[in-house]
Amino acid sequence: METIALFGGSFDPPHIGHKAVIESLLELKEIDRVVVMPTFLNPFKSLSHAPSELRLKWLKDIFFNKKNVLVDDYEVSLGRKVPTISTVTHLLKKYKKIYLVIGADNLETLREWTRYHELKDLVTFIVATRDDIEIPNNFMTVLVKEEISSSVLRNVMDKTKLPKECANEIAQHYKEKNER
Repeated sequence: METIALFGGSFDPPHIGHKAVIESLLELKEIDRVVVMPTFLNPFKSLSHAPSELRLKWLKDIFFNKKNVLVDDYEVSLGRKVPTISTVTHLLKKYKKIYLVIGADNLETLREWTRYHELKDLVTFIVATRDDIEIPNNFMTVLVKEEISSSVLRNVMDKTKLPKECANEIAQHYKEKNER
């Protein structure tokens, strides 16, 4: 059984900041594998801008040849909002230790996550830096130098901020969506 870093999210769209997080995680000696877990629908959101199956496809295309990165369809296959605690419990059947990766922008609401007190006992958090948000010393961190967010990209598409493996396809999807 391996030790994994679980990197979940909407990835709506996936961008070079997400890739930078994964690259940083792969450099950590504690991590055997990064499991990328797109949500069907983020528990804190009411909609996605790209269908879950399409976001899953993009992530598989992006990380197709990346050693020690697994794109997992568990949450997408359930077809509903899935709290992180449920995914962690599921993955602990296969893996011995889970590092849970969150963006620094999630620190403020972390205690509101479903069964947070149970979750924090099951995982070790790794916080990806973002927007100069201060990260408490009791968290592991990974430094991410890409200043980009999916919400900004949805409004102002910049293909240079998209993974080259499917940049055209991603940009086209959001262009069409914004034209409707």
